[in-house]
Amino acid sequence: MPVKKIATSDELSARAQRIAERTRTDWKKPPRRIEKSECITCDTCLRACPAEFGAIFDRGLDVVIIPELCSGCPQCVLECPVDCIYVDEDWTPTDDTMWNHIELTTRGAL
Repeated sequence: MPVKKIATSDELSARAQRIAERTRTDWKKPPRRIEKSECITCDTCLRACPAEFGAIFDRGLDVVIIPELCSGCPQCVLECPVDCIYVDEDWTPTDDTMWNHIELTTRGAL
């Protein structure tokens, strides 16, 4: 089993900034998305997402990728047992309800 890299304080600070601004950094790769109809909600992708991005969240019975936090790296794709994660060239901004959820769940971690 590969060892998961621990995020530096600078990386976590950059993530906190993206959350505060609710914007996507100028990453070269588009974000990923989870196809809900194919997902088995195993949370493997959530655990695989690097901490400096922390782009994957449980939302009720769904697992979602927040495009503003997703760098487009393939970590979640490599771990998904059902191959339900795709490149999202046409992503849309995350709604306020989800941002409020993110802020509540990350408040203690920031």
